[in-house]
Amino acid sequence: MPGKDDEPENRSKNGASNDAASKKPSSPSKGNSSIFNFQPSQDVKVWAKRYRTEIAASSSSVLSTFVAFPLDFAKSRMQTFGGGFMHTVKDAYKAEGLRAFWRGVGPPMISVTTVRTISFSIYQKTKYFLDRSITKLTGQSPLVIANAPGSYPNLYTFACFGGAGAVSGAVITTLSCPFELTKLSEQLAGKMAREAKAVDSTGQRVNPASALNVKTGSWNTARRLVRDRGLRGLYCGYHLHLLRDTIGTAIYFTTYESVKQLMANARGRNPTSPYAVVVAGGLCGILTVSSIYPVDVAKTVYQKALLSAGSSHVPRPAIRVFQAGAYRGLGVSVARSCILNMIFFSNFEMVKKRINALDT
Repeated sequence: MPGKDDEPENRSKNGASNDAASKKPSSPSKGNSSIFNFQPSQDVKVWAKRYRTEIAASSSSVLSTFVAFPLDFAKSRMQTFGGGFMHTVKDAYKAEGLRAFWRGVGPPMISVTTVRTISFSIYQKTKYFLDRSITKLTGQSPLVIANAPGSYPNLYTFACFGGAGAVSGAVITTLSCPFELTKLSEQLAGKMAREAKAVDSTGQRVNPASALNVKTGSWNTARRLVRDRGLRGLYCGYHLHLLRDTIGTAIYFTTYESVKQLMANARGRNPTSPYAVVVAGGLCGILTVSSIYPVDVAKTVYQKALLSAGSSHVPRPAIRVFQAGAYRGLGVSVARSCILNMIFFSNFEMVKKRINALDT
């Protein structure tokens, strides 16, 4: 679990690992290259174990972000311009080529990795704080319950995981909002440029303001927003972003931890078994996206309007639930989130397990 950092993993010196530790490695022969006998130093091993959560989260984020980025691209376009998935894909490929699906992937590879790594770190620290607080108040430790064989999720574990997730999502929004805004601009730039060139029946541009604001590049977008709206321009749509990430991250971690507990600990299995991790990762992605999707649509539409409005005022849209357009692109978004989190958590748990197995 993202949260078992201080538990059984510290007792990893057993079985085969003890045998390996008891045997001194034979010194390489003079003719052998030291490259093939490289072993991380003791300091490196200690450092890796100390920051195992951050190392696992960052490497997993890079991998999952790159693989799932085309689906994120399609989701953003469907939310703002409408149309089905195949129409969106064909339209983008025909007009902009294959590279369009990874346009703007560079900044997210850095920003999403940074944001997610910090988010997991905040989540871990907050979770342990809440565990201590709940234990003092009730005498029940949510983490002990979650990790006990044969146990099931309860109110204490929901409060601990959900509260820690909400704090993590709320704090990290301040950092992630500018990056997500510039990423959205990159994803929509090609379509906005084509719309700006469209001519209506009177021979006038459909949206002349858009023609001024379709320069690509995250840096260009950031400079333009600051020029038009000041530093607050980097936080266009912040309130909707905050609402989405606070609720979404609470659901995200609660679902992952609870499903993995049900599929592993409650059945006496290894809590990091691949099957439990893959299913828990996929389900947490599906449930999170489905729950906060209307907020995400409102945020995307609002930010798209702000990106093309210059310094003009744009009214904040209402969050529509169970109404036409409120779930446009949901299928693609659910598929993306499911795939992304299956990849992310599988790699996350694997990297942590390997680091925990290091002999220190």
